[in-house]
Amino acid sequence: MKLLTKNTDYAVRALVKIAQRAGEPVPASLIAKEERIPYAYLRRLLNDLRDRKVLRSTEGKGGGFVLGRKPEEIFLTDVMEVFQGEVNLTECMFRQKICHNRSTCVLRHKIREIEKKVLGDLEGISIGTLLNETKGQKND
Repeated sequence: MKLLTKNTDYAVRALVKIAQRAGEPVPASLIAKEERIPYAYLRRLLNDLRDRKVLRSTEGKGGGFVLGRKPEEIFLTDVMEVFQGEVNLTECMFRQKICHNRSTCVLRHKIREIEKKVLGDLEGISIGTLLNETKGQKND
């Protein structure tokens, strides 16, 4: 099971890099170079985030990407949903239709409890949270 895909990982790293520039447009080429992400691949991810209003972009000299919302308002789960769809830990049949084992499933309730805890933790992580942690790491 993957909790985060490569797309989500790259997108989060790019969003933190953009947040570090505090409103100044950041070219995709700079992010690609500094984060060692293939440029064309990154452009596609950034365009997906722009289409979902997580980012805004400007063209031309001095152009680039800026956050579409405050860093504290962009959550890890928002990014996960862009690239991974609805955040679920299982592909259990009871999610998609009535399973013939639904009433007797020994895992159903435990899995739902775990999902609630994990989602609660993930929903508390914002780009602002990650930005603050990167600032703390630089001071170490």
